[in-house]
Amino acid sequence: MTSVDSQSSGPAGWDYSPAPERTRVPIKDEYGLFIDGAFRAPKSRRRFETINPATEEVLSRVSEAGPADVDAAVEAAKAAGPGWARLKPAERAKFLFRLARRIQERSRELAVLETMDGGKPIKESRDVALPLVAQHFFYHAGWADKLSYAFPGRTPKPVGVCGQIIPWNFPLLMAAWKLAPALACGNTCVLKPAETTSLTALHLAEILQEIELPPGVVNIVTGAGETGAAIVDHPDVKKVAFTGSTEVGKHLARSVAGTGKKLTLELGGKSPNIVFADAAIDQAVEGIVSSIWFNQGHVCCAGSRLFVQESIADEVIDKLAHRMRSLRVGDPLDKNTDVGAINSSTQLKTIERYIDAGGDEGAILHEVNDQPLPEKGFWCRPCFFTGVQPSHVIAREEIFGPVLSVMTFRTPEEALSRANNTPYGLAAGVWTNTGSKIFEIARKLDAGVVWCNTYNKFDASSPFGGFKESGFGREGGLQGLRAYVRL
Repeated sequence: MTSVDSQSSGPAGWDYSPAPERTRVPIKDEYGLFIDGAFRAPKSRRRFETINPATEEVLSRVSEAGPADVDAAVEAAKAAGPGWARLKPAERAKFLFRLARRIQERSRELAVLETMDGGKPIKESRDVALPLVAQHFFYHAGWADKLSYAFPGRTPKPVGVCGQIIPWNFPLLMAAWKLAPALACGNTCVLKPAETTSLTALHLAEILQEIELPPGVVNIVTGAGETGAAIVDHPDVKKVAFTGSTEVGKHLARSVAGTGKKLTLELGGKSPNIVFADAAIDQAVEGIVSSIWFNQGHVCCAGSRLFVQESIADEVIDKLAHRMRSLRVGDPLDKNTDVGAINSSTQLKTIERYIDAGGDEGAILHEVNDQPLPEKGFWCRPCFFTGVQPSHVIAREEIFGPVLSVMTFRTPEEALSRANNTPYGLAAGVWTNTGSKIFEIARKLDAGVVWCNTYNKFDASSPFGGFKESGFGREGGLQGLRAYVRL
């Protein structure tokens, strides 16, 4: 520990010494497309830069797949399909087990790479994301030879080629959510990572080569919207899985309608956190912080709307402000950092626009964390608004940033009415020491996932997904297998 000035985020003028992550990660100057088991140059001859959002330094140049590249990837997946489907389920399981073990062995490297490419704190990549990635492949490896038990009395068969499009907030975990069930059920895949966070998916391709996965079973094509559209519109893609914005999800639903393709969508959210007067307040405050600020609000299920019972509102707000002062904002590769960088300049401008809108509409901005921010990079201090009305834009629209809207309620009925007053229905949190109240409130919330006295806890055996404009279908658990089989 070292003494610092009065601007320190630590208690009584003290702060932690820097603790940078020192694991070295080999990053190539350029990456090709992973098609039919090998990396190849894009036929489009186009590449784009991927940068470190904490420093604005270029990490690498990534290939941009055009329609011809997507066609080659789909053809490779289609050709590999019959052999992969005929493989004994126990043999498919072995490949998934190998993949999970190799991810564990390289987890430190992958965590550092994800933090460099995406901006999230290393402790979240290292302690949350990477263990869940391995868990999903381990879990679905166990299902590979047990599908007849998952669907009793039915004969599950693979769907075929699966087109999978994932977002930038949890790049490797979202890849695992998509790939693991598809492969366990005997399908082949064409995966497109987000253009701003492609590197961990490309390193995953290297691992697929290491475990000698049959060529064409998994193909990874990088690019932006044009690449994703080419995957969705390809006639040989039989299943589309998408995680991303509601606007794009609606467009995909229109594109797929009438084609006979299976579709699952995991879209946006404006999730409520409801704190009752009988809750353990300190525990609830820590849950609120982890639900919105530790991940910069970059989780579709982030608890971005906080509803606090009126009698404890002042106490919760004071403790929330006190906790915010202690959050460390800065270098994502420092193990002490709580809040890292925003993923891109575009996303930062969007967040700043919402913060301005909140003030313009009369809400009160609380931004008590006054640590100096790095000169380079994309940074946003964690903040919250009080005096928020349900009609305010910050209470209605997904911000995808470290911005919390605080509102109050008097009765459980009012809490439910206000929490459900949204077009979204992805997740929710309930904080109370009364067990019967937990079940009563959870039963009436329009949310696919409800956490009770905790938040943002995931498990591969538990299905995840939403209602209303948060999408349809489930990922994880037995329920997540259904989208990847024909019965």
